[in-house]
Amino acid sequence: MQKDLLSVLGNLLTTAVSANGKQQGKIESRIVSVDSNQFNYQIYLPPQLQSEKNLPVMIFLHGIRERGNGGFVPTAGAAGAVVRHYFSQLPAIVLLPQCRQGSYWSDPVMDEMVMRLLAQTIEEFGADVRRVYLIGISMGGYGVWHFASHYSENFAALVSICGGSSIRSGDRFNALAQNIGETPAWLFHGADDPIVPVGESRQIVKALEANGGSVKYNEYKNVGHNVWLNVLGEKDLLPWLLAQKR
Repeated sequence: MQKDLLSVLGNLLTTAVSANGKQQGKIESRIVSVDSNQFNYQIYLPPQLQSEKNLPVMIFLHGIRERGNGGFVPTAGAAGAVVRHYFSQLPAIVLLPQCRQGSYWSDPVMDEMVMRLLAQTIEEFGADVRRVYLIGISMGGYGVWHFASHYSENFAALVSICGGSSIRSGDRFNALAQNIGETPAWLFHGADDPIVPVGESRQIVKALEANGGSVKYNEYKNVGHNVWLNVLGEKDLLPWLLAQKR
């Protein structure tokens, strides 16, 4: 799963924009505090940071198998070099929080952790608050809808890959859509997903459209949970994402 996830990150980034020479940014580890807890997270700092201000920020929410506390993206050796090469294609700061074992992105402590590291990043680097993008896969897709429904004013665009509604009871979709409003969203799902039912994305799309939302949806026939492999072929995804502003 980690290999697939890194493949998604790498391929999405390399289809976004053209290469910027031999320059590579840095992947650093940082710490954010929530009450008495300290959380490690990773951050990619692009080479443009040395000469440009107001860069966009992308938050990438991983799936359930990447939970832990030491960071899930390699930073050293050949694997680290490959990841830095992929990231160097994207003129954005990339936040890579890690959800703790046994937790979910919608848990109160995880919620506060992500929002604090976002605020911390914007303050430290003077990032563009009008261009904060949220993307998640599987459990991270659920996380996208959680954060979007609670903090819609923070995000310029949303990408959910095989995700679902973070609301667990009652009106799980309409309430979500009402909170998200017109924030642009692009959803991806495999029609034969045995882990996250495709109905989750279908219902979210329906609810967003009914509430005046701006929605794009790709559903792939005969595809299961590894729909991210299909998303790799969507060359318009990152240009679309980077074009969005609040």
